[in-house]
Amino acid sequence: MSLRRLLVPVLCAATALGTAAVPAAAVPRTVDLQAHRGGLGLQTESTLDGFAAAMRLGVTTLELDTQVTRDRRVVITHDRKVDAKKCADTAPATPGDPQYPYVGEFVRDLTYAQIRTMNCGYEKVTATQRLVEGARIPELRELFDLVRSRRSPVRMNIETKVEAGSPEQTAPRGEFVRAVAGEITRSGLARQVTIQSFDWNALREIGPLLPGVGLIALTNGEQFLQTGKPGASPWLGLDVDAHRGDWVRAAKETIPGLTAVSPVQGDPQEGGVGDPGFVRFTTPAVIRRAHDQGLKVIPWTVNDPATMRALLRDGVDGLITDYPDRARAVFSELGIALPAAS
Repeated sequence: MSLRRLLVPVLCAATALGTAAVPAAAVPRTVDLQAHRGGLGLQTESTLDGFAAAMRLGVTTLELDTQVTRDRRVVITHDRKVDAKKCADTAPATPGDPQYPYVGEFVRDLTYAQIRTMNCGYEKVTATQRLVEGARIPELRELFDLVRSRRSPVRMNIETKVEAGSPEQTAPRGEFVRAVAGEITRSGLARQVTIQSFDWNALREIGPLLPGVGLIALTNGEQFLQTGKPGASPWLGLDVDAHRGDWVRAAKETIPGLTAVSPVQGDPQEGGVGDPGFVRFTTPAVIRRAHDQGLKVIPWTVNDPATMRALLRDGVDGLITDYPDRARAVFSELGIALPAAS
């Protein structure tokens, strides 16, 4: 028998033993890291510069809010009324425009041309924020263009900012959701989009317009849920008590296409687990109930590292944060996969 024929079985056995002795490397857990308004703790909020910076840092998702103008353009802004703390007038869109100045007006009452005249990068909102000087409120389509130009896989979690409690302050729900759905469809990026809303009726209306796009039910807690109070909540479009007082069950049973819930982290909203009087709303029980319903849990707005750790250890599927850099540090500490830059 040749030496080669003698050695081959021995080598094969050694390889088999070595394979059995070395465990396979554990796959890091993945968590959806969402940059709230593009990461407003780091850049002027809701700006193309801010979204681009978040992508360079490395996030899974860009979280953003939309409003619809008088001429049915979809713009990226959190505020239904132009906020003087964020925007300043520069000049009227047309000479002698009787609506000028525009700051303090509802977006629904202004045209896109009027919106674009305002400087919304003139003042820092947080000490850590890099000011995007002269920033203008962008259109949703501009963000789509940015993502497409970078060939980025980043997702976009788009809020339809319908004001269910004061419907006269935003575009009518039907017009609002049709305008947003139209922009998403035209973008060709629907596979990278989810839709979130505090107004659950808006989710029910936009779902059929965007088949296959995940829907996310937002809530800020009992103010919108109105558990134990008679009648339907205007935000939910239902009486949560008719669903055993379980808002997670109510969302799952009444919103076709729902993939996740996005509850406030706790009360007060700006607090954290180490603060006196802070009460968590996104509790382990809420997380379990959602997971039992097949829903992901993505709390907002989580800026405190200790709170991030607590929520991640309790099993949340994502975090919405003003400070994606802090979240990345916590992810690294806990062995969670870090989103790649794009």
